[in-house]
Amino acid sequence: MRCLLLPVFFLCTTILQAADWPNWRGPGFNGISAETDWDPDKIDNILWKTEIGTGFAGVAVAGGRIYTLGHDGKKSGGKETVYCLDVQSGKKIWTDSYPARLLPYLHEGGPAATPAVYAESVYTLGKDGKLNCYKAGTGKKLWGRDVLADSAMSKPAEWGFAGSPLIVGTAVVIEAAHTIAYHRDTGKMIWKSERFKPAYATPVVFEHGGRKLLVTLKTEGLVVLDTATGKTVATQEWKTSFSTGATTPIVMGDKVFISTGYRRGCGLFQFNGDSFKEIYSNKAISNHMANCVLIDGHLYGITGNTHGIGKKELVCMEFNTGEVKWKRQGFGCGTVSAAGDRLMVLAERGELVISKASASGFSALSRAQVNSGRCWTVPILANGVIYTRNARGRLIALGVGKSG
Repeated sequence: MRCLLLPVFFLCTTILQAADWPNWRGPGFNGISAETDWDPDKIDNILWKTEIGTGFAGVAVAGGRIYTLGHDGKKSGGKETVYCLDVQSGKKIWTDSYPARLLPYLHEGGPAATPAVYAESVYTLGKDGKLNCYKAGTGKKLWGRDVLADSAMSKPAEWGFAGSPLIVGTAVVIEAAHTIAYHRDTGKMIWKSERFKPAYATPVVFEHGGRKLLVTLKTEGLVVLDTATGKTVATQEWKTSFSTGATTPIVMGDKVFISTGYRRGCGLFQFNGDSFKEIYSNKAISNHMANCVLIDGHLYGITGNTHGIGKKELVCMEFNTGEVKWKRQGFGCGTVSAAGDRLMVLAERGELVISKASASGFSALSRAQVNSGRCWTVPILANGVIYTRNARGRLIALGVGKSG
C-alpha cells in the first residue's frame, strides 16, 4: 500500500489574521492566497509607497504588521536593515540595522530571504548569514546566530544566503552548505545536516509513512532530511550548468516537482520513503529563481533566465504529465503567485497582470504598471492588499479589497 507524501503546514497560533501571509510562499507554503473577495480592477489603487533599501526579500504580513529587509546599497561598509511597518500606512514601527555585505554579483545585491513570523516572534536571515529573532511587536532582539560561521564557510556563496527561515515545530530551519535547525525560542543549534555545496532554496516539510521530513533543492539535487535529526533520508541528482538551484520543491501526493534555470528544465519524481523514481523531465519550464504555482493539476510559472539564457515565457504545464498547455511572452523574468483561481503575474519591469488560472489559455482580467526598475520579488496578497517590491527598495501597497 503506497504511503502518501503530504505537505505539513505550520500556522502561527497567536497573532495571525485569516488572510495574513506570515512566511515565504504564504500560509499554505504554496504561493497561493486563499482570498477570493478582492477586485482585480483595483490593482492601480495605490494605498502607499515606502523605501526599504536594496534587495529582493519578500514581505511577511501578520497581525497588522509587515516585515522585510533591505540594504543601504553601499558596496563597502554597508548596513542591512530589518523593517517592521504598519499595514495601513507603511510607516515604520521598528527597525534594526547591522553591518552586512551587499554582494551585488550580476544583480543589485541585498537581502533575498523572506522573514517568517510565528506566534509573537519574527525570524530574519540576511545576505551574509545573520539570523535574528525579534519580538514581533517591539523589535526587541531575542537572539542571533551567524549561519556563515555555523556552516564553517569562509565566505558566503556567490549570491549570499537566499533561502528563507522555515518554522518546523520548535525549530527554525535555515539552508546553507549544511541545512541547520535552531531552537526557535533560544537560537541553540539542534542539528546540522551533512555538508553539501551552498544552496539558495528554501526547504519544505512533508509527511511520509508517519515520519515528518524535509525536502530541499541543493546544488547537487534533491535531498530529503529527517526533521528530528537532520540525517539524510534520500537524494536525487539534479545538476545545472551553472551549479545553482534556487527554487522550493513543490510536493503533491507522493510526487515532488522541481525546476531550475540554465536550460536545465524541470522534473517530477515519485518518493517511496528512501529513494526517488523519475516520472518525467523536460525543458518546458526552466525556473531561474521564481517558483511555479500549482492550481487544479496545472503548473503556472516563468521559464527563462535573467541574463538571456532561454526564451522568457509564462507557461502552463500539466503537473502529472509535463504536457505544455500554453505559453505567453511579455513578462521577462517576472514572478507568479495566485489568489484563489487567479494568477498574479508581476513582469520584470513592474507591470502587474491578473489572469484566470486556466489550462485552456491565458486571458488578462486586468493589468497596470504598478512598480518600476527590476522586479524579481514575488507579489503577494494579504488582507485585501497586494504588495510589490523592486530591487532598489520601493515597496508599494495596492488596495484591492472590495470594501473600502
